[in-house]
Amino acid sequence: MSVINYDMSLIENRPPNMAVQFLDRVERSRDREAFRYPVGETWESMSWGEAGDHVSKLAAGLLALGIEPQQRVGIAAGTRYEWILADLAILCAGAATTTVYPTTIASDVAYILADAECRVVFAEDDEQIAKLVEQKGELPHLAKVVTFDGTADGDWVISLADLEQMGADLLAQDPEAVRTAISKIGTDDLATLIYTSGTTGRPKGVRLKHSSWTYEGVAIAAQGILTEDDLQFLWLPMAHSFGKVLLSTQLAIGFATAIDGRVERIVDNLGVVRPTFMGAAPRIFEKAHGRIVTMQAAEGGLKEKLFLKAFEVGKKVDQLKREGKPVPFLLAKQHGLFDKLVFSKVRERFGGRVRFFISGSAALNREIAEWFHAAGILILEGYGMTENSAGATVNHPDQYKMGTVGLALPGTEVKIGENDEVMLRGPHVMEGYHNLPEETSKTLTEDGWLKTGDKGSLDADGFLTITGRIKDLFKTSGGKYIAPAAIEAQFKAVCPYASQFIVLGNDRNFCIALITLDPDAMAGWAEENGMSGASYSDIVSSDKVQAMVAGYVDQLNARLNRWETVKKWILLDHDLSIESGELTPSMKVKRNVVEENYKEQIEALYR
Repeated sequence: MSVINYDMSLIENRPPNMAVQFLDRVERSRDREAFRYPVGETWESMSWGEAGDHVSKLAAGLLALGIEPQQRVGIAAGTRYEWILADLAILCAGAATTTVYPTTIASDVAYILADAECRVVFAEDDEQIAKLVEQKGELPHLAKVVTFDGTADGDWVISLADLEQMGADLLAQDPEAVRTAISKIGTDDLATLIYTSGTTGRPKGVRLKHSSWTYEGVAIAAQGILTEDDLQFLWLPMAHSFGKVLLSTQLAIGFATAIDGRVERIVDNLGVVRPTFMGAAPRIFEKAHGRIVTMQAAEGGLKEKLFLKAFEVGKKVDQLKREGKPVPFLLAKQHGLFDKLVFSKVRERFGGRVRFFISGSAALNREIAEWFHAAGILILEGYGMTENSAGATVNHPDQYKMGTVGLALPGTEVKIGENDEVMLRGPHVMEGYHNLPEETSKTLTEDGWLKTGDKGSLDADGFLTITGRIKDLFKTSGGKYIAPAAIEAQFKAVCPYASQFIVLGNDRNFCIALITLDPDAMAGWAEENGMSGASYSDIVSSDKVQAMVAGYVDQLNARLNRWETVKKWILLDHDLSIESGELTPSMKVKRNVVEENYKEQIEALYR
C-alpha cells in the first residue's frame, strides 16, 4: 500500500491559538468567500474580510461587557453562520465557548451554564431565552444574554446588533482592544467547554485547549486533500465536536462553507449549493440509501431491474479496482453505460460535485459505504470523540479501507490497551473534565493516554477498526459475548426502512430487538400500499409491515452466528427522539433510557 507523505511543517509551525489562526486567515483570504448562508429562498455570501469585521466588533462588545481571559460564554443555538461568528468572537476576546444544543431541556441548560459559570450567553431565539428566564435563579453568574433572532429587552437581553455597536464604540476609543486581548491568549488556554451529551448520567464538561483545535485543523490540512477552492456544506450541530473540528479545518485551509443546520433541508441544499465535500453522521447516509433504494423498488419493472443490475456491476468493478486487479473489457463497457444511466443520477442528488464525504460520530455500515462507492461516491470514515477534539483517525482518498476508520492523523498515537480498548495520545487530547478530577483520572493515564471506552483493533498497515463501546458489549447466559452495534449496523444495511434497531440480551439465553422505522420512508411506503394518510403507529402495526420487517430480520439472522441471532422483536409505535430523552443530541441511543421505557415489553418477549 502506498505511503502518504504528510506536510509535517504545518503541524510543527501551527498558530499559537485559534484567534491568531482566524486573524491570519482573514489577512490571507480577505476578499475570498468565507461563509454562505440562506436568507429566505436565496443564499448570501460573506467574505473573510467581512467576517473579520463582524468578529472584531462582537469580540470588542464582549470585552465591553467585562469578559475576562478564559471566562466562559455560552452559545445556545442551532447551526447557522451567527453561531460561528459568535464562537470566533468569544475566542478573540480571550474567553472560552461553552456549547449548548438548542434541544437541551431548561434544567440541563441551567446545569451546564451554572457548572461552566457562564457570564454571557448567545441565545438563538425566544425559545432559548425562555429557558434562561425560567432558570434565572439557578444562573448567578449570567450577566447578559445576546440573542440572534429573539426579543431584546434592552437590559438583560440585548440583540447581536446591540453587542456589535458596543464593540464599535469600544474600538473607536481603543482600536487595539481585541488584538491586545488576543496577544494574552496562551497556547494551552481553555478554548472550548463541550458538555458530552452522554448516554448515562449528567453531561460532563470536556476542557479543550486552543492547541487542540489548531492541531486538528492543520493535521487535516497536512494531508493535502482539501484546498481553498473547495466548498463545504455544513449542517452538523456546532455544539458537537465534529462540527467544531470542521471549523478549525476551514480556518487552516481557507475554503468557503455554506451553512444551514436544518436537517430536513440537507438534500435540497446539496442540490443548490453543490459542495465538493461534507461531513455527516452515518444516519444521513442510511436515510439517503434507504430513500433511493425504496424509490427504485416502487418504480418496479424495467427501471428497478436496471437499477439492481447497475449496482451488481458497480460493486464488481469497485472490488476489482480496490484489489488492484484489471477490469475486463466487457464489464468496463457495462459499467460505463450504467454510470451514465444510473450512477450519475445518484451523484446528482448530492449536487454532482462531491469529491468525498466524511463520516463520523458513530459507526458506518461497510455495506452502505460500498454501495455509495459503487455509485462513485467516496465516504471516508473517521474516528474520534469529544475528549480528543473529534478527530483521531481518518481514511484518506488515496489510502482507505472500507470498514475501518482509517489511519492516525499525523502527530496522533493510537494503541490497543487492556480488553482491546482503543487508546489515544496527542495534542488534541482534552485537559480533563471540568470540576471532575476523579472522572478525569479514570479517563486519562499519567503518561497522557486517553482511554476511549471503545473496543477496536489495528491491522498490519495501521488501519483502526472499531467494534463497539466496551460498556455496550454484553454476555448471554450461555457465555457468548455480543457486540450489539455491529448487528444493529447490519440491519440498517439490510432494511432500507430502518431507523433504530436496538439489540438486547444481557444475561439472557437469546437476543431480542426493539425496532423503529423511519417515518419519512414509511410515509412513502404507505402511499404505495393503500395506507396514505394513516398514522405512523397504524402503519407499523399493520400485518403487511410486520411481515415485511420479519423478512428483513430473517435476512439479518442469516448473516449472524447462531448465538447472535435475534429470536424475538417488536416494532415500537413511534420513532425514538431527542425530545423523548431516548436519543442524545448527536443521535446516539440512550440504551438505559430505552430499556427502562420498554421494560414491560422486553420482559414479555422473554416470558
